[in-house]
Amino acid sequence: MQHPPPLRHVASPAIRDLINLAQRPDFDRVQDQIRQVRGCTHPVNLVGQTATLDATTHTVLRSYSTADEPTGRLLTACGNRRASRCPSCSRLYAADTYHLIKAGLSGGKAVPETVREHPRVFATLTAPSFGPVHNRRTTDAGKALPCRCGTVHATDAPELGTPLNPATYDYSGAVLWNAHAGALWARFTTYLRRELAAHLGLNQKELNAKLRVSFAKVAEYQKRGLVHFHAVIRLDSPNGHTDAPPTWATTDALTHAITSAAERSVLTVSSDAIGERELRWGRQLDIREITALGDGELTDQKVAAYVAKYATKSAEASGTVDRSLRCHRCTGRGYVTGPDGFRDLCDDCDGTGQSEPIALLPVHRHARQMIRTAWALGHLPEFADLKLWRWAHMLGFRGHFSSKSRRYSTTLGALRDIRRTWKTAQTHPAQETPEPGDETTLVLSHWQYLTSGYSPGQELLAAQIRHDIALARDEMQRRKTEGDPWL
Repeated sequence: MQHPPPLRHVASPAIRDLINLAQRPDFDRVQDQIRQVRGCTHPVNLVGQTATLDATTHTVLRSYSTADEPTGRLLTACGNRRASRCPSCSRLYAADTYHLIKAGLSGGKAVPETVREHPRVFATLTAPSFGPVHNRRTTDAGKALPCRCGTVHATDAPELGTPLNPATYDYSGAVLWNAHAGALWARFTTYLRRELAAHLGLNQKELNAKLRVSFAKVAEYQKRGLVHFHAVIRLDSPNGHTDAPPTWATTDALTHAITSAAERSVLTVSSDAIGERELRWGRQLDIREITALGDGELTDQKVAAYVAKYATKSAEASGTVDRSLRCHRCTGRGYVTGPDGFRDLCDDCDGTGQSEPIALLPVHRHARQMIRTAWALGHLPEFADLKLWRWAHMLGFRGHFSSKSRRYSTTLGALRDIRRTWKTAQTHPAQETPEPGDETTLVLSHWQYLTSGYSPGQELLAAQIRHDIALARDEMQRRKTEGDPWL
């Protein structure tokens, strides 16, 4: 193959790379790879090969190698759920979360439609107060009320969520609450089953034989930098979503159990440096019944959309950064161990353990103090197991942003398998001879990570694909808003 002459007269490296790619006879495949990952912001580059063999004869039925690709590599989506890191992958994650939540509310994805007849509520459990903060309260009519500082804040005021008096705000308690929020949720689910059994006049064993509590939850950061949880909580038969619970298992019983369990859930944390802390849920507990599809204000579709929306957000929504602050070389310890076992000061971070100084982060004062507190607490011996310096950029929160009980509905893995099967069907037309089933084939694969990201020219193509997808999405939204009958 004859290579094109060098383009030294083109000043931009990205344009030069794009022209070189466009002059290749297999340029369509370059575009196709980027289109398949939907313009992922930071795709993973793999090299390797895979072959599908007949398990009996070992005849090669299908093979693939990255050596046949124009760039010698295969692009795969990064899969990051955070919208701040990869809008493309986060939208896909949000869509999967939407279908997962909605299947547990109104059926679909192997879940029967009768699940919408089960008692279910949408509960929000918040963090307690660690000191008064600037807020924007409103009346039932929507009129804004003055904050404690005497000001009526705008909805986008930067001071919202920040302490009225930073000197007296319990930053240590706030960070430790974030760090233990996942454990507090686990304790809440334990007490929920106990309280439900007590309210129904059963012991725990009898309850488990007649009833199952299923849930799906998502964590959201408040402006003050503390997480709270939104959860769909549902009552099922012992088999899960396939059968309805007994008629005496009502929404009122579930609401009572949630209220009691939230009050009883307490974690005690002790420290020689900061004393003892009792970590519990805040007084603001919201529990609302989820009505059947279209029968009320809080419907299946609205709840699923609400949960999916927050599944892709992270701590940066509260004003912090979306990247780890650990020094990569010393992994946050501030030192490296030499061959003789002696601890040498890390040259990359000058012993701070930080990839960038906390004092120079482009964040507001409240977020900076939360980060600084998490970093300091993480180096105390009593909190060493929490590794808070690793999660300082998350303001101490170490849990999963979204999770569900085993039999709530389908799984994200199952949804991805369905999408993978669909894509495979698109590349193998129906008129082709059907391939043997999984039980008669053997798949041999070898893959190796090469790097992440695009070449400069590929980045321009990815930006155009992201732009085209955004335009198509906006057009679809416009047509839905205008009530297009063809949708």
